[in-house]
Amino acid sequence: MSEPTITSLQNPRVKNAVRLRSARQRTSRERFLIDGARELLLAMAAGVELEEVFVCPPLCRDDDARQARAKLDALRARQWHVAPAVFEKLAFGERAEGLLAVAVTPRLRLSDLRLPDDALVAVLEGIEKPGNVGAVLRSADGAGVSAAIVADGGTDLYNPNAIRASLGTIFTVPVCAATSKETLAWLLAEGFRIVAARLQDARPYTEINFRGRVAIVLGSEAAGLSPAWQTSDVRGAKLPQLGRADSLNVSAAAAVLFYEALRQRNETAGS
Repeated sequence: MSEPTITSLQNPRVKNAVRLRSARQRTSRERFLIDGARELLLAMAAGVELEEVFVCPPLCRDDDARQARAKLDALRARQWHVAPAVFEKLAFGERAEGLLAVAVTPRLRLSDLRLPDDALVAVLEGIEKPGNVGAVLRSADGAGVSAAIVADGGTDLYNPNAIRASLGTIFTVPVCAATSKETLAWLLAEGFRIVAARLQDARPYTEINFRGRVAIVLGSEAAGLSPAWQTSDVRGAKLPQLGRADSLNVSAAAAVLFYEALRQRNETAGS
């Protein structure tokens, strides 16, 4: 049930939600914001726990917004109606789809992952820009990646930029965080072949076998991968660079590798 419409920008609930734009607040309170109807639908489908939802009915114009409101009613989620001026304060950037939720931050661990025998896993080490993380997760969702691991994460996983860049697919691909050492040990214990995107000691990516249980490891453009991934258990894969630039954006490299893995797996399935 919703309460009377909130019209004051000084409302304590509104101010408390706005504070979650700060990474420090998201970390200390273990809460984050979901802004947008499509993102909210995917979060609810994934079972993300919603603490409260701010709704501006005049802005809920499209089908996604109507579907999200119906699902919120079915879940009996706590809702607060707000005036357009209040929602403008709550919304991230220029977005105004009429729905914004405060959600409990998921805490998935490596031991929680339940993956198929032929799982394809993405490992993202030290990637600092939330938009890059979100873009990688969007490609992971499209290519059927089973899970993603943020190793020695340099970014705030549930930053609004990460959620938006992922188009909400941050909720469709299981994501957990761990150190690089923990991640490598877990992958080896779980029987993964490990392929790291790098330029040195690497073969062209089209010569790499991505079939079966495989992990693809990607690092930041600036720092590359840490020495943790320079062991004999890790194979290197490189993408050709024919121009002046010596590397691709990590999200572009991820998309190429994920879809090469998908191509190989589809060929095997069809043979």
